[in-house]
Amino acid sequence: MLRDWRSELNRFLMLSAAAFVIGLLAGQLTLVLLLAALGYLAHTVYHLYRLYTWLDHLSSATQGELPEATGIWGNIFEGIFRLQRREREAANYLKNILNKAQESSAVLEMAVVMINHKGTLEWWNRAAEKLLGFRAGDDRQQPVTNLLREPRFFEYFESGIYNEPLKISSPINKSVVLEFQITSFGEGDRLMLVRDITQMHKLELMRKDFVGNVSHELRTPITVINGYLEALLDNKDSFPPRWSKPLEQMSQQCQRMESIVRDLLALSQLETQSLPKQLDRIDVSGLLREIGNEASQVFAVKGHEYRIELEGDYALQGSMSELYSAISNLTFNAAKYTPDHGVITLKASLTATGLDIEVQDNGVGIDEQHIPRLTERFYRVDVSRSTETGGTGLGLAIVKHVLVRHGARLETLSQVGKGSRFICHFPQERLLPAAS
Repeated sequence: MLRDWRSELNRFLMLSAAAFVIGLLAGQLTLVLLLAALGYLAHTVYHLYRLYTWLDHLSSATQGELPEATGIWGNIFEGIFRLQRREREAANYLKNILNKAQESSAVLEMAVVMINHKGTLEWWNRAAEKLLGFRAGDDRQQPVTNLLREPRFFEYFESGIYNEPLKISSPINKSVVLEFQITSFGEGDRLMLVRDITQMHKLELMRKDFVGNVSHELRTPITVINGYLEALLDNKDSFPPRWSKPLEQMSQQCQRMESIVRDLLALSQLETQSLPKQLDRIDVSGLLREIGNEASQVFAVKGHEYRIELEGDYALQGSMSELYSAISNLTFNAAKYTPDHGVITLKASLTATGLDIEVQDNGVGIDEQHIPRLTERFYRVDVSRSTETGGTGLGLAIVKHVLVRHGARLETLSQVGKGSRFICHFPQERLLPAAS
């Protein structure tokens, strides 16, 4: 490019020198120089006009051929033509990718909807028309909240917090259950994925009903069997000695089965029933002290030290029985898996987002690979160890459900051989002002 400018400059200097010599010979130096400058200017304006005309054709559907020119103007025309060709190739490549993406998403059974920063519809696939009733000709650039008028969807969409999916009925068929998942991208744009989970929802309801019904039906026969076993054990002296151990084992396993049924019923109630309208005012200090006293009595033989750490007097709004069950489950678990004379700490502290209630121990700890699955039903870190302690495998599942019902979440931190920390994060909305 620098060489082209030098050539153009040399051409201009040669023209000026020739005009100077001719002007001297003709005795009209000023006039000849002016005519030479005007000629060079006319040449430049002519090529600028050709450039403008050509660029105008480039932006239209019909493109003119590359103008012929020499010198620097020829290089300018050729350079612009190369840039324009690269741009067109890139645009065609991106267009092909976009077409393939739209064609592939069009055959999905899941609805895909693109929403711009204004909250209006930009694009959707055919599944969105089937599941949500969008109309290709009329609904483009319409606010999505005008077409999906469910109050829960409006709150979910406007909140901007999309960590968990939303499950609501279809706006065009109330018997169809849809799951909405929104992801933010770009400058305020959002991608919404919607899928039909009607069958999964029915299966989940069937599972809940099955667990609840079976647990309820098992409760009576297990109670009867346990009662007869207790009666036999009370009179075991009248039986041969070889029957003592089998009877004791049968009684232990029957009591364990009774505990499992009781926990299954508790889980079933947590899943199927909502929080009562009249919630309790829960004194956190009294709750922790009562649970600590109960655990010290139940596990008195272990000689644990129970510490209660409070930064102030706090009160929560919720179900007293449910929160007592959740925190006591965590405390009893800590007592079960902490060696004799260990330390178990129950603490409560304010945070920027609400209140944390923590149960900490210096017991055996949990390997990191097990932590994500601890709240699953019947999940065992160590089957033999859990059987020895009499656990049902449902305690942490109950804790999780109780916390979810109270808008809280459970965080587990643990290291093998160094103990565990179970932290219940309660939101600010659950906090009540201290009693006067």
